[in-house]
Amino acid sequence: MAGKVYFLPWKKLDKFPDWLDSIGAVGHVKEKDLTALKIHFGEKDNVGYIRPKFAKIVADKVKAAGASPFLTDASTIYAGSRVNAVGHTLIAAEHGFTLDACGCPIVIADGLRGNAGVNVEINQKHFKQVIIANAIHYADSYIFLNHFKGHEISGFGGALKNIGMGCGTRGGKIMMHNALRPIMNIDKCTACGECAKWCGVKAIKIEGKKAKLDTSVCVGCGECTLRCTFGVFQIPWDESAGITQEKIVEYAYGVLKGKKAFNITFINHITKYCDCYPSKEPALLDKIGIMAGADPVAIDTACSDMVIKEYGSDIWRHFYPHIDWNIQLDYAQKLGLGTRDYTVEEY
Repeated sequence: MAGKVYFLPWKKLDKFPDWLDSIGAVGHVKEKDLTALKIHFGEKDNVGYIRPKFAKIVADKVKAAGASPFLTDASTIYAGSRVNAVGHTLIAAEHGFTLDACGCPIVIADGLRGNAGVNVEINQKHFKQVIIANAIHYADSYIFLNHFKGHEISGFGGALKNIGMGCGTRGGKIMMHNALRPIMNIDKCTACGECAKWCGVKAIKIEGKKAKLDTSVCVGCGECTLRCTFGVFQIPWDESAGITQEKIVEYAYGVLKGKKAFNITFINHITKYCDCYPSKEPALLDKIGIMAGADPVAIDTACSDMVIKEYGSDIWRHFYPHIDWNIQLDYAQKLGLGTRDYTVEEY
């Protein structure tokens, strides 16, 4: 059976609260639930994140259902502003995510240093267990607030990426990335040190006026490929990228196991890179609309199809010609997380 996807065009954004009611966005939330609103607070100097005013509208709907919402995300493995709960909370506040602005508290899901998690048994191809951030695992219900955009490993990032990669602890994120190791064109290196500064595991050092990567320490997060403006680092486009997509999906499987959830995906300010990239670059596409529904596979498929149509060609293949972004969707469907077949009901 096709997955039901709801669409609110950006020109009707003022109808967002009424639209949420009409589609039953909090229908799965029970009275007295502790409801996790999983969101990306945006990296420092990034402008692509979902704005706090929308989080407040969703939080208010959850409270009206008699539940207790909290905004949450987990720590990063690169050495940015969100590497621990203190920095993460501060950057969230800087971007406007506060108790007063959002009407609910901010809880960093994997604890002070990103190591507070729960082992969840899944028995899949890559993982027997996954490590899910504590506050997310113990929540009673979920609403995933996703921002649709490009991604340097999976082609695009949407609901599955926010659920899978976003809800793992720092250790879990390392497990998802560890099939990848960047390759280097050392002739392009200027020894600026930006890559070493952002490497969360200190795998990069500047030696002899060139960057040196210790592949035995590298965890494959790909942050160096984003931070280097000279093209020194590249993701190797082999089977490892597809494996990483499958691992992300298995983490999503572990998050959703035995839980009820709903997805709200914002299709605006679409850039080549994920929201971890500290860039104020203009959007490739903007202000398309919002997709929602219970099926993350149907939503990601519908969002991708809509963006490709708006762009006029496969935007993900244009920027990442060697990435097969279908892998994440096909594997998620295989694991029973949803279906690639969908119908869209426009508001």
